[in-house]
Amino acid sequence: MKEPNIINIKEIVDEVRHVFAEYEQALVHNDLEILDRFFWHTDLVVRFGANENLYGIDAIRAFRHARPAAALKRCLINTKINTFGTDFATTTTEFIRPNQPMGRQTQAWVRFADGWRIVSAHVSIGAR
Repeated sequence: MKEPNIINIKEIVDEVRHVFAEYEQALVHNDLEILDRFFWHTDLVVRFGANENLYGIDAIRAFRHARPAAALKRCLINTKINTFGTDFATTTTEFIRPNQPMGRQTQAWVRFADGWRIVSAHVSIGAR
């Protein structure tokens, strides 16, 4: 079956790749303002982490402010970006930190009037 030509439009993939890279830089530098900017500011946003289930932007903000800010640097591998139309995308990646098990991250991104925002995120740690 042929995929519709609205999947992985190059310009949209490039946009999402750019915001994903900005988010990653903010994450490894613990830039809370930028991290906050990339999440949808609503009680409907969800972030499931390695050890936490966060419902709503306030819970995500509280987690970010409370977590340790050291040893956040990581190496990404197998990063995939898929876009559907011009306003929805998914990103998946695996990450490696020294002396830690492999991690995985999935994000759903939506383009709102004020830019691309993560509407759902999931991070897990474990064997490959």
